[in-house]
Amino acid sequence: MCRWIAYRGETTSFEPYVTEPEHSLIAQSIRSLQSTAGSNGDGFGLGWYGEHPEPGLYRETRPAWSDENLRYLCRHLRSHLFFAHVRAATGTAVTRQNCHPFACGHWMFMHNGFVGSWNRLRRKVEALIPDAFYPSRLGTTDSEAVFLAMMGAGLDGDPLGATQRVLQALVGLVNDGRLRERLRFTSAIANGRDLYAFRVAVNDAANTLYFREDGGQVIVVSEPFDKETDWTEVPPNHALIARASESVKIVPFDATICSSADREPTPTRRISARR
Repeated sequence: MCRWIAYRGETTSFEPYVTEPEHSLIAQSIRSLQSTAGSNGDGFGLGWYGEHPEPGLYRETRPAWSDENLRYLCRHLRSHLFFAHVRAATGTAVTRQNCHPFACGHWMFMHNGFVGSWNRLRRKVEALIPDAFYPSRLGTTDSEAVFLAMMGAGLDGDPLGATQRVLQALVGLVNDGRLRERLRFTSAIANGRDLYAFRVAVNDAANTLYFREDGGQVIVVSEPFDKETDWTEVPPNHALIARASESVKIVPFDATICSSADREPTPTRRISARR
């Protein structure tokens, strides 16, 4: 599966987080240690917030390990909130429009996971996208379709509620009929100020997700990029909330029930990064 990193904190360059660590995202594009996909070479992308409310994007279909521009960009780009993603395609074409992150208005989204039997369910999932947001549908991935459905479900006013409403609809689709398709949704969304991440799965095990918090700095990753022991695992079927000027909260987030966004934060445990 894909690997990604999300950062929110003091303005910094991407380099210390994306390209410099021993087990950097570039290293993970060659060989990830906690993924069912050995490599993640089906493109990569960067997304960041700067002087404008809308995020900037740089996406490319080449593997991250073979693009010199990625290293230069990570050395010189600076942001208080950025995403980086390396892709392992799950059946859709390797095109720039299918590379993460995706952006719509001032929101940005990236994903590690899939909707099972996508070719069979694609039309039904795309039907969840309101007409106002369908022109932003530029690629063919399940990830982008889910993101635009979330936009239409009210991401601006209620990020957790909108995400849960769309996931509930997806659960209904993957559980429709005798077959129980799998759904994996380990993702991050941001609006230039706040960062949210989700680790959810239905009929399957959830993809890994960890975070590190140091003062006002929050780093969320698919797998740790160093051997430090201060990474905390986000439990399956939970959401991470990192609002500006607030400490990180981890809350239950079960896509199969009506509402879990307002539950009390869940105690988390630190882990030693498995290498």
